[in-house]
Amino acid sequence: MTFSMLPYLMAFLLLVVGLYAVVAKRNVIKVIVGLAILDYGVNLLLVLVGYRRSGTSAPVAPILTGGMANEPGLVAQSVDPLPQALVLTSIVISLSLTALVVALAIRLYEKYGTFDTERMRNLRG
Repeated sequence: MTFSMLPYLMAFLLLVVGLYAVVAKRNVIKVIVGLAILDYGVNLLLVLVGYRRSGTSAPVAPILTGGMANEPGLVAQSVDPLPQALVLTSIVISLSLTALVVALAIRLYEKYGTFDTERMRNLRG
């Protein structure tokens, strides 16, 4: 395994941990934390997909400063801005989703008095 694959491995690890917490945990708070970790893993993966390393030079921001004559060199060196825009959109969506899920968790606690989903299934209310 090369050093350049380490960020992808970390993104995959975040995805697996978040998915495990969402699927296997019974506590609503742990599921919410798992959703947040899963979202961070997806955001990291999207940013890594947009990162472009060309040759020995470091990637640059996709801002055209030298006019149209510099465009072919800029295209070869610049990072892809689309995944970055998708990540910004994903951050806004995940914030609203987290707020909604926390509000639902609070209402569930008020109704059942527990965060455990197994006990909620057994209670009648």
